[in-house]
Amino acid sequence: MLAELVGGAVADADARAAELPLDAVIAAAADAPPALDALRALAPADRVKVIAEVKRASPSRGRLADIPDPAALASLYEAGGASAISVLTEQRRFLGSLDDLRAVRAAVGIPVLRKDFIAQPYQVYEARAAGADIVLLIVAALDQPTLESLHALTLSLGMTALVETHSADEVARAVDAGAALIGVNARNLDTFELDRDLFGTLADRIPTGVIRVAESAVLGPDDVAHYRASGADVVLVGEALVTSDPTARLAEFLSV
Repeated sequence: MLAELVGGAVADADARAAELPLDAVIAAAADAPPALDALRALAPADRVKVIAEVKRASPSRGRLADIPDPAALASLYEAGGASAISVLTEQRRFLGSLDDLRAVRAAVGIPVLRKDFIAQPYQVYEARAAGADIVLLIVAALDQPTLESLHALTLSLGMTALVETHSADEVARAVDAGAALIGVNARNLDTFELDRDLFGTLADRIPTGVIRVAESAVLGPDDVAHYRASGADVVLVGEALVTSDPTARLAEFLSV
């Protein structure tokens, strides 16, 4: 499944590149307003912080919510206390787009994450051109030289990389790449099974000073409390917010 998702995302990026060449996207990225400081926004605090996600669908759950106005939803998240907004831009299985990202960036004053299957520089430049402050780099999808080069490119554009891991080896690779923001995804991207305890088994491998993000398997306040007790500074939440009253559910999560 991961290979399929990455392959589709790269094919879609190649199609966009045929319409808007790399040089033009690099110029647009240079002209974009500076990226916001995501590390400051997500820095450890007395309470857990939340990256709230604009998510219409997923391969494991199918369609979750229509979300005709991503900007309006993101504004609710910001008003409710979210520290950053994640926007799915993958179009085939998650039904997202870069237009969603642009709309959200125009509507909120907190950092915005482009959540997609990024495997080439073109995708990083277009994320910056669209207003992203953070890009997702999935260790399992990238060899080490590519991970390190994309991470370095992300930093050179003023953005932050959320480097996603699923194992001790992947955490070590993220650390070697210099990641300052490391996520542990409870969802196996090959089988899509969930393991809420995975974060706790890997958290101690993430060095002091690196922000720890728990991803997936966040359905209620008990899940947030579990991750917080295991050392999470931040939780990334999508499905639980878009399938309920987002304001009320976000307030529950932030009370942990």
